[in-house]
Amino acid sequence: MTLSLNQLEEARRALDGPLYADVAGDIDVSFEFFPPKTEKMEETLWRSISTLAPLGPRFVSVTYGAGGSTRERTHATVARIARETAIPAAAHLTCVEATREEIDAVAREYWAAGVRHIVALRGDPPVQGARYAAHPGGYENAAALVEGLRKLHPFELSVAAYPEKHPDSADAAADLDNLKRKVDAGATRGITQFFFEPETFFRFRDRAAAAGIDAEMVPGIMPVSNFAAVQRMSAMCGTAVPPWMGRLFEGLDDLPDARQLVAATLTAELCRKLYAGGVKQFHFYTLNRAELSFAICHLLGVRAKAGARAVAA
Repeated sequence: MTLSLNQLEEARRALDGPLYADVAGDIDVSFEFFPPKTEKMEETLWRSISTLAPLGPRFVSVTYGAGGSTRERTHATVARIARETAIPAAAHLTCVEATREEIDAVAREYWAAGVRHIVALRGDPPVQGARYAAHPGGYENAAALVEGLRKLHPFELSVAAYPEKHPDSADAAADLDNLKRKVDAGATRGITQFFFEPETFFRFRDRAAAAGIDAEMVPGIMPVSNFAAVQRMSAMCGTAVPPWMGRLFEGLDDLPDARQLVAATLTAELCRKLYAGGVKQFHFYTLNRAELSFAICHLLGVRAKAGARAVAA
């Protein structure tokens, strides 16, 4: 990674300052949620959105799975965010188990509900471990989905990016080629899979730029509150878990409050190093819990925006 003199000076100030006290707060944040399955989970979700809303996120996104019930929960959650808050809502949309006509109909429903931003994804096979196959009559992949959505409405379109490559990609070069196809088809930005070391993102950012990918690349940040769960997720998506992380969480299985403190420190330090390297946008995978993401944003200097408001539960 090559840094300008201004970036080097900014990095020096960030790393020499008294912890996070002098971080400028000149960053943009966004948050990801998943649709709730129960009434209690819905209360937790809206409490989290209410906590994070005053930070003035660029957008909040809601994940989406194949099948009718999940699809309907996603639509209901996104539509409510668009209807009841001032936060731009982004709906995830995948190619899985649906024809082009069905996917286009969902996208049109989002537009009618006031949703102007879609996170366009290929999606994972409904059966874990199965090989992905395009639905007959469906969109072949995320690049085709982006192209199709562009023809429907002038959506803002985000896509997935993989600093350590997607598990289905033959190698890193093939993975970058796929990302470039998505951007060339009209994607606005890439949001990365989570990772745990800043160099992982910096190397990826440099490779993407060298490949002619000019869309913004936003690091996806996963606060690690449950190390065992993150190990399982990382194994499924090909994310490397550094050995030192395991050592930091040793002995904390029965101490959830201590785990939260370690998680906040660890993730904030990752973000601080990314910030020192010129990163000014962060996308947080909240797992529908606000406290960790809010604390990390606070350490990065993000404060309640003028005019931003909490959400009525």
